[in-house]
Amino acid sequence: MPAADQGVAVSRQPYHLVPRVLCFVYAGDDVLLLHGAPDKKIWAGKYNGLGGHLERGESVQTAAAREIWEEAGLKVDNLQLRGVVTVDTGEPAGIRLFVFTARALSRATVASAEGRLEWVPLAEVAARDCVEDVPVLLERLAAQPASAPPFSANYRYDAAGRLKIDFAA
Repeated sequence: MPAADQGVAVSRQPYHLVPRVLCFVYAGDDVLLLHGAPDKKIWAGKYNGLGGHLERGESVQTAAAREIWEEAGLKVDNLQLRGVVTVDTGEPAGIRLFVFTARALSRATVASAEGRLEWVPLAEVAARDCVEDVPVLLERLAAQPASAPPFSANYRYDAAGRLKIDFAA
């Protein structure tokens, strides 16, 4: 099917999704989190997983591995797509977030301008100043068998700007 048959150029659809990946890398009972640099454009000073935008022509799996390498200098195995989240930003463009997990082959990380990397015991994540969905996602992932199909969720913001998360049944 040629690109012209995809219906995008003639679409009057005002809603577009920007693809991103979010990766949680584990070593034992710890998860690697990035404590965002103070000058980071989004989530400055907050703990988050590793991730970012997809590059043109890149698969979500390749993007996840690239982001882990770029932000932490880590090689991983068992890189798995565990969830797909649609973020309704209230703007014409939303986010399609692909959530991955992986196992680190080593705990040795390489510093990044994105922020400070830290191996955090899973039991301590809720006590950190995290991006608000991180503890929710980690709890969901812990309860989800690795063999289960990826979860699906929708994020939206209420009138007061509070995040609302709805997981599909």
